[in-house]
Amino acid sequence: MDLKDIQNLIKFVAKSGASEVKLETDDVKITIKTGGDDKGETTTYVQQIPVSAPVAQAPVAQQQPVVNTPEPVAAQTVTETDSKYITIKSPIIGTLYRKPSPDKPLFVEVGQTISEGDVLCIIEAMKLFNEIESEVSGKIVKILVDDASPVEFDQPLFLVDPS
Repeated sequence: MDLKDIQNLIKFVAKSGASEVKLETDDVKITIKTGGDDKGETTTYVQQIPVSAPVAQAPVAQQQPVVNTPEPVAAQTVTETDSKYITIKSPIIGTLYRKPSPDKPLFVEVGQTISEGDVLCIIEAMKLFNEIESEVSGKIVKILVDDASPVEFDQPLFLVDPS
């Protein structure tokens, strides 16, 4: 397992919401723990398992624990000027789609007026497509997520001006 595989595993675990994942292969033992607090810290321990080798070989150096904090997503930061708007957040983890199908128009666009119960997007989770409906009426001010991108639980998706 090379460094790129380990980094991809760390990113996957951080996005999945799991609190701890352990992976053990013939030569590597990996433990990834994500913080339960709002800091979003992920701690990874990589340990190389010693292989019985002839005495003539040089000893294998132990790797130090790697601390990896995920990069903050720009779409998740809401500025003070946006504080007067209502933020519609993702109720589940999955892949967000802004259209019902590739050949159909977008559900909503910036500047469009929506009412309570209007479908804003679809989030696919485990091969199930869940329609995300608006709980407020207003005007779409900002769309914070691109089409066909992964979203996390409670991630801001849309800013709505209720006035």
